[in-house]
Amino acid sequence: MPNIKLYTTKLSPPGRAVELTAKALGLELDYVPINLLAGDHLKEEFRKLNPQHTIPLIDDNGTIVYDSHAIIVYLVTKYAKDDSLYPADPATRAKVNSALHFDSGVLFARLRFYLEPILYEGSPDKPQEKIDNLYRAYGLLNDTLTGDYIVGNSLTLADLSCIASISSIHAIFPIDQSKYPKLAAWVDRLSQLPYYKATNQEGAEELAQAYQTILAKNQAQSK
Repeated sequence: MPNIKLYTTKLSPPGRAVELTAKALGLELDYVPINLLAGDHLKEEFRKLNPQHTIPLIDDNGTIVYDSHAIIVYLVTKYAKDDSLYPADPATRAKVNSALHFDSGVLFARLRFYLEPILYEGSPDKPQEKIDNLYRAYGLLNDTLTGDYIVGNSLTLADLSCIASISSIHAIFPIDQSKYPKLAAWVDRLSQLPYYKATNQEGAEELAQAYQTILAKNQAQSK
């Protein structure tokens, strides 16, 4: 059977969440690069796969799944050897699902709404309200953490999804350890995963560099 195809870019936090999950499961992926800044996701060939023209997307031997949260649940449901990443216990699974929705609706959403005007629309502005919302998200997750991980004391999809967004925000707006000590400790804990640096950290840093470069260009052109 051929490897699962993953359509993504290293700049994408949701794409990196899928890559982190695949690493945790020991799955091999065939990486299909999609350049968002060049509009690859808007081309007809890709839109046939995903009419919503978002990444990441996987093609698992003809099964097409998009949205990172749907993808990682699909991967563990089909390929995991046990339920550690996505516990079967209804109460525990509900907590994991809650974190996945928090990532989708708060963490990544706030980062996306901040970055999109700069990356795609040429905006030279850094709206303070949007930045404040990112820091509020830090506070919400910091207050959620009661153990070593988001759900209890073992790694789950909640961590693999949220860390991709948090690390990307952190690369642009560093976490103040004195204000968010539990969050900072959690980020440090996740960074110890053997596949973390190449799979996630490098992409987060690449996104931050792209942001800085494009923002500077936008500001220079607006003068």
